[in-house]
Amino acid sequence: QLQLVESGGGLVQAGSSLKLSCSASGRTSRNYAMAWFRQAPGKEREFVAGLDRFGFDTDFADFVKGRFTISRDNPASMLFLQMNSLQAEDTAVYYCAASSRLQATTARDSDYDYWGQGTQVTVSS
Repeated sequence: QLQLVESGGGLVQAGSSLKLSCSASGRTSRNYAMAWFRQAPGKEREFVAGLDRFGFDTDFADFVKGRFTISRDNPASMLFLQMNSLQAEDTAVYYCAASSRLQATTARDSDYDYWGQGTQVTVSS
């Protein structure tokens, strides 16, 4: 089993930045494609950004392109999401996810086997 724990969320003003972290334990996270998803109140969970198992290929949702970056530190079993120019619409619970079946990232949440408990990001306008 792979355990994922997110951190770094908080309350910030619009235009600010936050960096989310996801710590993986239990197995070597370098064998997994990983991603960030988010879920806002009353909305379905949606893909934010993903990274293949090697950390080379990335994918971003259109609404975060140019504002968010994703990276991973495989030796440290960490995944990061740098969020810049935050907007009120970015308010959500952000989840880290890992897929044992894929090498490349995917935007389908059903492709991910492991999930963290989430970290709240609130952006005030």
